[in-house]
Amino acid sequence: MSEIDVIAPNLKRRLSGVTATIARLVPVQARMIGIVATGPGLPPETPHVALWRLPFLKRRLRVWHARRNTEMLLGLILRGLGLSRLKLMFTSASQRKHSGYTKWLISKMDAVVATSARTASYLERPATVILHGIDTATFTPPEDRAALRARLGLPDGLLIGCYGRIRAQKGTDAFVDAMIAALPAHPEATALVMGRATEGHGEFLSGLKAKVAEAGLSERLLFLPEVTVDRMADWYGALDLYIAPQRWEGFGLTPLEAMACGVPVVATTVGAFPEILTPETGALVEPGDPQALAEAAGRYLSDPEALRAAGQAARVHVEAGFRIEDEAAALVAIYRDLLA
Repeated sequence: MSEIDVIAPNLKRRLSGVTATIARLVPVQARMIGIVATGPGLPPETPHVALWRLPFLKRRLRVWHARRNTEMLLGLILRGLGLSRLKLMFTSASQRKHSGYTKWLISKMDAVVATSARTASYLERPATVILHGIDTATFTPPEDRAALRARLGLPDGLLIGCYGRIRAQKGTDAFVDAMIAALPAHPEATALVMGRATEGHGEFLSGLKAKVAEAGLSERLLFLPEVTVDRMADWYGALDLYIAPQRWEGFGLTPLEAMACGVPVVATTVGAFPEILTPETGALVEPGDPQALAEAAGRYLSDPEALRAAGQAARVHVEAGFRIEDEAAALVAIYRDLLA
């Protein structure tokens, strides 16, 4: 415990994007610096110290890396009461104007990171932009896509996927409308919606299924149950094209995960998507425009060579700048500056 240099708090029990980020990053960062997480809801393999132990750690300078308001506040309290010697750091993923309270908290931080340039534009102080990365060893193109599809029980032909929570914010309805428009012109193609409709979104999902049935596409636009994170790479690797139709997004990892598996992406201009995609790796359209999604997808579905080239470029692009090791190292460099 005396070797802890950085503490990454997670003050939320329910799974969220922030919790997932901490669970992904801390084990990688632990190979570079003495770092632990604290708080509930984290996998057992995450280096961890109990919240109650924080005031009793050996007194030395440490970095407190917060990602939520509550975590910034707790860091300020621990430091203000003299319970811990802390340098305070905050990572923002929000793309909206901050409340006065949040601005005040951020003003008290010793360092601020933004997960995209767009996020940084909403901060009223300088921030270092560090884009998220992913595990490119796990998310990698399959050696035999046909065999993978057979194992997953998926059909031959072109496969288009849209994965994640099923709700209007995520644009699931825009994807369904786009596929209803695009699939008739591509009889060899099948579209997949994979994810979960959480409480309050069940009626939304039922309406989408009814719309697909009315269009006579129930055999070609499939709704699949959510799978565990450790199985997701296979479901990306089976695809020919991935679509990210979100209406709003803080960052959005799914395009990176698809691209790492050698799959080109059509995405909306929200979150960090404009900073992730290039013309060589996919296409961008405005959110809430199913026809634009259908047309962008159709251009790839009609051109196998363009689809193949974009998939290859996507993998190279992720390897060049979006590895989780790169994200971890960039954050660790800030930790070391603060500790110095």
